[in-house]
Amino acid sequence: MAGNRLERSVKITLLGLGVNILLAAGKLTAGLFGHSYALVADAVESVSDIFTSMVVWRGIVVAEEPADAEHPYGHGKAEPIAASIVSSILLLAATGIVFTAIHAILTPRTSTPAKFTLFILLVVVVVKELLFRVVSNEAGNLDNTAIKADAWHHRSDALSSLAAVAGIAVTLYGGKFWQWADAAAAMVAAGIIGLNGLNMLKNSLNELMDAAPQPEVVNAIRKEALAVQGVHDVEKCIVRKSGHRYWVELHLEVPSQLTVKVGHEIAHAVKDRIRLQHPAVHDVLVHIEPASDH
Repeated sequence: MAGNRLERSVKITLLGLGVNILLAAGKLTAGLFGHSYALVADAVESVSDIFTSMVVWRGIVVAEEPADAEHPYGHGKAEPIAASIVSSILLLAATGIVFTAIHAILTPRTSTPAKFTLFILLVVVVVKELLFRVVSNEAGNLDNTAIKADAWHHRSDALSSLAAVAGIAVTLYGGKFWQWADAAAAMVAAGIIGLNGLNMLKNSLNELMDAAPQPEVVNAIRKEALAVQGVHDVEKCIVRKSGHRYWVELHLEVPSQLTVKVGHEIAHAVKDRIRLQHPAVHDVLVHIEPASDH
């Protein structure tokens, strides 16, 4: 199962890497020859995509390595670490685009974007949106934080390209007064990229800090524990996520008169049931407590 997940994760990441290399080269060439600030800015963002796809690739490979003496809980945190790096790069790229666009607005330009740059950007928008949908769907199936971040990187590229389309169109057909629109569109794109970067960084940092998963995940685990005969109540249920796996700590109340042996058997039954019903749960630590006698 783990090998299949790793293989699928690597394939979808390398697909994005290959597309990013082709798009970055095409946009940069078209932007330079077509005199479009927005297209060059878009190409810069695609170059960052190449690096981030490599980071994601390494992250998912490391995350699937088995536990060892130095990492007894495994290497799953490599996925949110990779996602954090991707998010940070998005924020840096957005900042760089803003400064480049401001300089472009303040600097008189002697040329306007070529019309063919519009066609290039429209192709980019379609390709990137399709890539986002494919990668996002696979990220959901694999429950991979790093690939989710990479998918949104593709979506941000599609949105920034769409903003560039609007900017170039206004620049071309709005007259001399609107020549600044090309650079302004690059700033809008930077804003979109920055917001996506902040959102992804927040999610990945939450996972690194062992934030609780969605309530429905915790409630489902509680329900399975309570279904085991002998469990009176779940006093505490702590769940944390590492990569695509969950680690669970349960404090269960059982009848106070039970022997240690029976309590141990109940604990094992709870662990086995939870792992059977929820394969994403890697391990369950059960603490037995005596229930209040009434």
